[in-house]
Amino acid sequence: MEKKYPIPPFTLETALEKIQLAEDAWNSQDPERVSKAYTIDSEWRNRSEFINGREEIVTFLTRKWKKERNYKLKKEYWAHTENRIAVRFEYEYQNEQGKWFRAYGNENWEFNENGLMKRRFASINDLEIQEKDRKFKDL
Repeated sequence: MEKKYPIPPFTLETALEKIQLAEDAWNSQDPERVSKAYTIDSEWRNRSEFINGREEIVTFLTRKWKKERNYKLKKEYWAHTENRIAVRFEYEYQNEQGKWFRAYGNENWEFNENGLMKRRFASINDLEIQEKDRKFKDL
C-alpha cells in the first residue's frame, strides 16, 4: 500500500513537516512529483476548477506552470486536526506578457490513513505587483 509520510493523526510537528514537503514539491514545478502526494482519485477545487485524480492534477499543473513563470511559493500553517491541515499561502509568478503577480490564498487538505491527500480545496486571489515589490526573489 502506497504511503506518504508523515501520516495521520497529525501533531503540530508532523503537520508542519507535511506543509514543508508540499511547499518543496510545488516549488519544484514538477507535476509528476506533486501528484504523488495525492490519492489516485483525489478531489480538488482550485479557484473555479474541479480536478479529479492524479492524471488531471498533472494536466492542470503542466498548464499552470506554462502560464505562471518564475513561480515561487510560501505556505504557512493555519490549523490541523487528526487528518486535516489548513494553510494560508502566497506565491509570485510572472505571466506570459512579463507582468508580475502575487497570489494569496487558503487551502484545506484532507488525508487518508496512508498520508495521501484525498481532498484539496483552494481559494486564491491574484494581485498584480511591480517587480521591485517581489518578496520571494531568493527562495
